[in-house]
Amino acid sequence: MERISFRDEISKNKIKSFLLMGFIIVIMIALGYVISMLFDPSYFFFVMILSIIISLSYTLISYYRADKIALASVNAKPASSIHHRQLLSSVENMALASGLPMPRVYVMQSNQINAFASGRNPQNAVICVTTGLLEKLNKQELEGVIAHEMSHIANYDIRFMTFTAIAIGMISIIAELFLRSLWFSGNNQNRDGRAQIFLIILGIALSILAPLLSNLVSLAISRKREYAADATGVKLTRYPKGLAEALKKIKNEHVSNQDKHRFPKAVAPLFIGDPYKKKFTSLFSTHPSIDDRIAKLERM
Repeated sequence: MERISFRDEISKNKIKSFLLMGFIIVIMIALGYVISMLFDPSYFFFVMILSIIISLSYTLISYYRADKIALASVNAKPASSIHHRQLLSSVENMALASGLPMPRVYVMQSNQINAFASGRNPQNAVICVTTGLLEKLNKQELEGVIAHEMSHIANYDIRFMTFTAIAIGMISIIAELFLRSLWFSGNNQNRDGRAQIFLIILGIALSILAPLLSNLVSLAISRKREYAADATGVKLTRYPKGLAEALKKIKNEHVSNQDKHRFPKAVAPLFIGDPYKKKFTSLFSTHPSIDDRIAKLERM
């Protein structure tokens, strides 16, 4: 079996994330160019300013309160220095290994093995684990999961995904304003009729497809950040088997439908494992194939 380097995996997935982010920007530029061809450039400038204000306002409010919103949505409680000593020790060890401040640690009630990290930067980060994780994982597996979550913090994944959300929000707003503007007679009448019709059709097609494509790219970015966090976790622990064995337990556990309801859909992408235990991954998945993740870890 050919071995792979965790350093190569980290670098490769980060580069792919930035390239995918660049593709979202290209989609936004293409949509903007067609609109500027159809309408007065000043109109497009107004649309851009408006979309930036709306998208930034909505997303940044969530960004600065991301940790509080996520913790409140799963009814998480602060970890106890008495009852959760091993958990706090593992988080402290991984904080030292990563050179990051000790994040705030929380526990949520759930039989499922799962965990997530949130916070806009390492100074305001939180890690939350389920009671099921504490009951079912051994020390090495627990450290593997905590290292994965510390890696999300170290890689500024919340910040990266926030910027992605802002760009996608802008694309959606620009597309919506363009489609609504077609009801009004603001088009450039000096252009050849056939060229005008072509641009209108192209603009409508882009306005419909751009939000869909950008969301698909965002999901791809989310999957790449998971791969990067797995590899960075190995860098912290130097023991890939710990996280691999934890993922195997996550894959094989049976979770009741009642327990799945403890995970709001809005925060589900944050967790290390898909809380809804969907059997198949697809273009619309926030998480990569758990089998693929395990296979990569076993080759490190």
